[in-house]
Amino acid sequence: MAIADAIEERLFEEGRRKPKHVEGRRVADWILMDFIDVVVHVFVDEKREFYGLERLWGDAPRVDIHGTLEGRSRPARRRPSASR
Repeated sequence: MAIADAIEERLFEEGRRKPKHVEGRRVADWILMDFIDVVVHVFVDEKREFYGLERLWGDAPRVDIHGTLEGRSRPARRRPSASR
Protein backbone atom coordinates (compact mmCIF):
# COMPACT_ATOMS: atom_id res chain seq x y z
CA MET A 1 0.00 0.00 0.00
CA ALA A 2 2.94 2.35 0.57
CA ILE A 3 3.79 2.21 -3.15
CA ALA A 4 0.21 3.13 -4.14
CA ASP A 5 0.20 5.96 -1.59
CA ALA A 6 3.51 7.27 -2.92
CA ILE A 7 2.24 7.17 -6.52
CA GLU A 8 -0.92 9.06 -5.58
CA GLU A 9 1.02 11.64 -3.56
CA ARG A 10 3.60 12.22 -6.31
CA LEU A 11 0.97 12.64 -9.00
CA PHE A 12 -0.94 15.06 -6.76
CA GLU A 13 2.25 17.07 -6.21
CA GLU A 14 2.70 17.22 -9.98
CA GLY A 15 -0.76 18.74 -10.42
CA ARG A 16 -2.77 15.59 -11.17
CA ARG A 17 -6.09 14.83 -9.56
CA LYS A 18 -6.73 11.88 -7.31
CA PRO A 19 -7.53 8.64 -9.13
CA LYS A 20 -11.05 8.34 -10.52
CA HIS A 21 -11.31 4.84 -9.06
CA VAL A 22 -9.17 2.62 -6.82
CA GLU A 23 -9.66 -1.08 -6.09
CA GLY A 24 -7.84 -3.43 -3.76
CA ARG A 25 -6.55 -1.12 -1.03
CA ARG A 26 -8.22 -3.17 1.69
CA VAL A 27 -6.51 -6.44 0.73
CA ALA A 28 -3.45 -4.68 -0.77
CA ASP A 29 -2.12 -7.63 -2.80
CA TRP A 30 -3.21 -6.04 -6.08
CA ILE A 31 -4.15 -2.36 -6.12
CA LEU A 32 -5.59 -0.86 -9.29
CA MET A 33 -5.57 2.93 -9.61
CA ASP A 34 -7.50 4.45 -12.52
CA PHE A 35 -6.31 7.94 -13.45
CA ILE A 36 -8.42 7.87 -16.67
CA ASP A 37 -5.50 8.30 -19.10
CA VAL A 38 -3.26 5.94 -17.10
CA VAL A 39 -4.10 2.83 -15.10
CA VAL A 40 -1.61 1.79 -12.44
CA HIS A 41 -1.35 -1.78 -11.12
CA VAL A 42 0.57 -2.38 -7.88
CA PHE A 43 1.12 -6.07 -7.14
CA VAL A 44 2.76 -8.25 -4.54
CA ASP A 45 5.21 -10.58 -6.30
CA GLU A 46 2.93 -13.64 -6.15
CA LYS A 47 -0.03 -11.88 -7.80
CA ARG A 48 2.15 -10.29 -10.45
CA GLU A 49 3.60 -13.66 -11.41
CA PHE A 50 0.20 -15.41 -11.33
CA TYR A 51 -1.66 -12.88 -13.51
CA GLY A 52 1.29 -12.11 -15.79
CA LEU A 53 0.06 -8.84 -17.27
CA GLU A 54 3.37 -8.61 -19.11
CA ARG A 55 2.38 -11.76 -21.03
CA LEU A 56 -1.11 -10.41 -21.77
CA TRP A 57 0.12 -7.00 -22.90
CA GLY A 58 3.55 -8.02 -24.17
CA ASP A 59 2.76 -7.14 -27.79
CA ALA A 60 1.38 -3.69 -26.94
CA PRO A 61 3.54 -0.73 -27.96
CA ARG A 62 5.69 0.65 -25.16
CA VAL A 63 5.54 4.32 -24.23
CA ASP A 64 8.47 6.07 -22.59
CA ILE A 65 7.16 8.14 -19.68
CA HIS A 66 10.49 8.94 -18.00
CA GLY A 67 10.72 12.62 -17.23
CA THR A 68 7.08 13.27 -18.11
CA LEU A 69 6.12 14.43 -14.62
CA GLU A 70 9.17 16.65 -14.23
CA GLY A 71 8.53 18.26 -17.63
CA ARG A 72 5.12 19.64 -16.76
CA SER A 73 4.80 23.39 -16.66
CA ARG A 74 2.08 23.48 -14.01
CA PRO A 75 3.21 24.34 -10.48
CA ALA A 76 2.86 21.63 -7.83
CA ARG A 77 -0.18 21.82 -5.58
CA ARG A 78 -0.16 21.00 -1.90
CA ARG A 79 -2.55 18.42 -0.51
CA PRO A 80 -5.08 20.09 1.80
CA SER A 81 -4.41 19.24 5.42
CA ALA A 82 -6.95 17.09 7.26
CA SER A 83 -7.29 19.70 10.01
CA ARG A 84 -8.95 22.27 7.74
